[in-house]
Amino acid sequence: MKNNRLLPRYRLSLPWTLLAAVLLAGAVTLLALWCQPNALRQVLGIFRRKPVLIVLNALPVGLFLLMLSSLFRNVFHGAALTNLIVCGLSIANRVKIEVRDEPVFPRDLAMLKEVGSIVGTYEIHYPVKVIAVVVLISLALLAAGFLVGSGPFPVEKLRGWRGSLLGFGASLGALALVIVTLLGSSGLYESIGASNPYRLSVVFNETGFPYSFCHQFTTYLVDKPEGFSRPAAEEWQGEAGEGGGAPVHVVMVMNEGFSDITDHPAFVWPEETDPLPNLHALREDPRALTGHVVVPGFAGGTANTEFDVLTGIQTNALSATTTSAMRVVNRNLDSLFRVFRAGGYDTSFFHPGDDWFYNRENVYRWLGAEETVFADQMEEIAYKGRWVTDDYMAGLIEEALEESAAAGRYLFHYTTTIQNHMSYTADKYGEDYSFPPLETTAALSEEARTMLTVYAEGVRDSDAMLGRLVETFSASSEPVLLVFWGDHLPYLGDNQMAYRELGMDVDGLAGFETPYVLWTNESGAKALDWDRAVEELDLPEELSAAFLGAAVLELTGRGEQNPWFRFLNTLRREAPVIQRETCLLADGSLTTAFPAELAETVAKWRQWSYYKLKYEVLP
Repeated sequence: MKNNRLLPRYRLSLPWTLLAAVLLAGAVTLLALWCQPNALRQVLGIFRRKPVLIVLNALPVGLFLLMLSSLFRNVFHGAALTNLIVCGLSIANRVKIEVRDEPVFPRDLAMLKEVGSIVGTYEIHYPVKVIAVVVLISLALLAAGFLVGSGPFPVEKLRGWRGSLLGFGASLGALALVIVTLLGSSGLYESIGASNPYRLSVVFNETGFPYSFCHQFTTYLVDKPEGFSRPAAEEWQGEAGEGGGAPVHVVMVMNEGFSDITDHPAFVWPEETDPLPNLHALREDPRALTGHVVVPGFAGGTANTEFDVLTGIQTNALSATTTSAMRVVNRNLDSLFRVFRAGGYDTSFFHPGDDWFYNRENVYRWLGAEETVFADQMEEIAYKGRWVTDDYMAGLIEEALEESAAAGRYLFHYTTTIQNHMSYTADKYGEDYSFPPLETTAALSEEARTMLTVYAEGVRDSDAMLGRLVETFSASSEPVLLVFWGDHLPYLGDNQMAYRELGMDVDGLAGFETPYVLWTNESGAKALDWDRAVEELDLPEELSAAFLGAAVLELTGRGEQNPWFRFLNTLRREAPVIQRETCLLADGSLTTAFPAELAETVAKWRQWSYYKLKYEVLP
């Protein structure tokens, strides 16, 4: 029916309005998929094989469109703004993936103030034609809304603003419920699958931006600690201290799956096949500190251990649910890289894996690493089976130190190895590989024996890497501090199969302990004043991974330079191990009831960590 306004206006009845909403939601969804980096034909091909993705992508768009249509009391105006927002986010996702191989997450919306400065650091090629199409369609929908409106709501009391707000609230509630339940379902998300489920840019491209974006509302959460006060946390930041620290190269190596479980009494090792001769020798070396570091996860979580060591923020305290520390980072953070870089050091990170895995390419930039080198940048890589060898990585580390020394600079370096990664199957190093024999006093199943045999071979190579670096640095006149430890215990079968057959107890903290070594060469001992520094460090046999980096700073004379790491060293002296609700006190007692003063300090740690992840602004 026409009205008496200057422009003719047609009013749709409620059924026709709802039908228009469904059709417009489908069109907006299709346009959002077209905005993605991959070809629409490829996306639709995947959707034909997995029809559930049609619903999962269109449903949130439809509810969002209903929400705005109720507010404006016009389905076309609601569709215009929906199109602009949804497709705008899809275009932003496209740009971010093309620039950084990382999709847009809901948490990115909290960083809009920082987008300008971030954008300025990249050479971005905007999809101008795509943007133009989205804008023109939004304008066309806006114009259509002036020509075609909605008829009066059947219930007279709901025809005014009350009805608009009620419709808006109901649609918003339905959208929130759908996100928390259906779209946020981990089981559904995993059952749909993707060609590479660990690379989120691939997942977003294959499962559709609207669905993937909404799913991320329920993942990688950071819980706000009780009692958090942003002004209080800002005061804790304080001023950076003075002092350059000892002039010594620092090389940190986190070795994949490195542990000393082969020292368990159930193993019988002839001297020539002992997997850990170098670790054992260093335990008796006067220029070495050894013990065990308590890592965040059992049989996995490599990147979480990296995060804990480098930042002093504890992964296990970020959320009541399991999370990936690397995935919650989206801003510059305090880290060992930043402390050493501020002191004029060269800083670098090496990892013989893909740069997109755990989003390391971006996270290490946020942590302040000056140089990152991943597998695709390494030349003449040496493999053992499918994994890059520890020995090859040792060579790269030696070259990096030589280059810095030749330039008259000191090096802070961090390597995460990969060779002893699971799975520990008989063919890991090739069908004809000959393993040293494994002898145990425990009766082992064939599966457990195979796993342990293959794992022990990887440990031999890890220990050989440790020995090679010690030998190389011992012969160098450059002062070097080497820090070497494992990221987590190995996965040895479901329900800890091989551990149980060996008679090993990996319950409690035992399931999270890997060996650590801090060793220095003769020149380093002089630069550090080793005996005095070790005595003042008061490093225990066990400590949480989140305290290891701070301890390295203190050992090198940098413990007072950064208020955050200074705080961590103070906390470490009160409780060297804090693992969720379990605490190892300085006197060696284990408790789940934190003393009142310690509980207050730990609460400060959690609140300060939250501030750093959410609010701290670093250059």
